[in-house]
Amino acid sequence: MSTDFAAARLNMVESQIRTADVTDLPLQDALRVVAREAVVPAGKAYLAYADAEVEYAPGRWLLRPRDVGKLLQFLKPRAGEKALAIAAPYAAAVLEAMGLSVTRLDGDDLSSPAGFGYDVIICEGAVGAAPVGWTKALAVGGRLGVVERSGPVGQATIYVHAEEGVGRRNVFDSTPPLLAGFSAEPGFAF
Repeated sequence: MSTDFAAARLNMVESQIRTADVTDLPLQDALRVVAREAVVPAGKAYLAYADAEVEYAPGRWLLRPRDVGKLLQFLKPRAGEKALAIAAPYAAAVLEAMGLSVTRLDGDDLSSPAGFGYDVIICEGAVGAAPVGWTKALAVGGRLGVVERSGPVGQATIYVHAEEGVGRRNVFDSTPPLLAGFSAEPGFAF
């Protein structure tokens, strides 16, 4: 029995993405055509459109469709912009489908991207805190989207590089696994 991935992709957009208030039409259009099953191992292709994180490599996970859709919408990507996708093969493909120039970083050292001046940076795994190297790689006006997680629930966080410095805000709860090598810093809590 074969899976109808085109139908699964449409169902993902209609039942997981749009219902999560992802209303950006160019983003919805890209999500309808990018083959999520192409970035996971063949043995896990049946999970590509499930409401779950999918491990695509040891210690590397795709965000749930809802979460990647919401994070991309908060980043407001536009055609012609320069993007960096950190451990984010699906988000990279979606950004390319939207007309962005995308550099992919998926090697051993994810904390120090090569280059700078990115308009959009996205990471599909959780980290304890966004590395300084990521925010330094942003252009003025650039946006970074990442899930920061130090406990059972993480916060999808948007960083914006303004003339005066870098600001941040939490935008929604998310629970992806931590990326290998990005454990949360221990701290004191009641």
